[in-house]
Amino acid sequence: MEPIEDPTPAAEEISAEQAVTDVPISNETNAATVAASQPPPPLPPTSPPTTPAKKRSLGKIIGLTLLGLITIFAIGIFALYSTGKRRLQTAPAVTGNPVAVPTDAEAIERGQRLAQISSCTGCHTGNLGGEIFVNEAPIGYIPAPNLTSGTGGIGADYSAEDWELAIRHGVAQDGRTIVTMPSDHYAHYGDDDLGDLIAYLQQVPAVDSDWGPRDLQFGGTIIFGVLAYDSWAASSVDHAAVGGAAPAAEITVERGEYMINISSCTSCHAENFAGNAGQLDSPLGPNLTTITNDWTFAEFNAALQTGQTPSGTVLSPEMPWPLYSSMTDVEAEAIWEYLQTLEALPDNTN
Repeated sequence: MEPIEDPTPAAEEISAEQAVTDVPISNETNAATVAASQPPPPLPPTSPPTTPAKKRSLGKIIGLTLLGLITIFAIGIFALYSTGKRRLQTAPAVTGNPVAVPTDAEAIERGQRLAQISSCTGCHTGNLGGEIFVNEAPIGYIPAPNLTSGTGGIGADYSAEDWELAIRHGVAQDGRTIVTMPSDHYAHYGDDDLGDLIAYLQQVPAVDSDWGPRDLQFGGTIIFGVLAYDSWAASSVDHAAVGGAAPAAEITVERGEYMINISSCTSCHAENFAGNAGQLDSPLGPNLTTITNDWTFAEFNAALQTGQTPSGTVLSPEMPWPLYSSMTDVEAEAIWEYLQTLEALPDNTN
């Protein structure tokens, strides 16, 4: 008989196999196994590399944008230039206020004195033959023209009406806007005084000097025709209010204010009389609102007559005291009366 095999070892093998299979798996091991069995997550989307064609396209857009901005800027500047040129060549339509012009010797003598007080002989020279007033970039060329009837002068062609329009309204005979001349101050000229001044201009000895026409550069046209345009008399004066009688030649505040206007004092001392510290394109005039506290009238009058200040110094040659020396004592004291009415102000600053 064959021996019967004992089943126990087989049972033990099964139990061992089961034991291996039934070993419990930890949570960490299970998570690692599951993670390993999962597909990798998708990569985040990336921009495709810029091709040379796209780089060229972007550069073209930037270039066109810059070109557009430059074009707009150029058009704007040209528009300003065109506006300025038109304004300077053609002043606003102005109706003048003609004055009677005497011919007697006394009137002509009074007119000569007024030409000095108003600094006509300061800008157009003593014989009124004119000179170069401005000749530099970016402004250009501006002459103080020959006012006589000589070669190159305007005197032979200007009528009394033309002189009145130029002096009190800032409009030249050919319709141009006059620049740099303080006609906004001369607009205060009384009819009789202006008649005397024109009488002198019409008979002043002829001087041959041709300074040529005004020739503003591109920048000067924009500066004078746009930026500073409202400061010229042609566009700032109340033309309908121009004319009439001057205040009586007496020691009054009204006569003093009149003399200050036709002398154009505020061109150098500023409209508030507190001085030009460089904010104006004119000589540096000191503060006049405090002068009556520091000087006496006698000292003030002496400065106008001799250029000598109370401290013994001589006034700057930019102060046209030799021209103002022709003022009468009554005129000088009237100015002093007006200055005493001004509120004391601190010096203007640049």
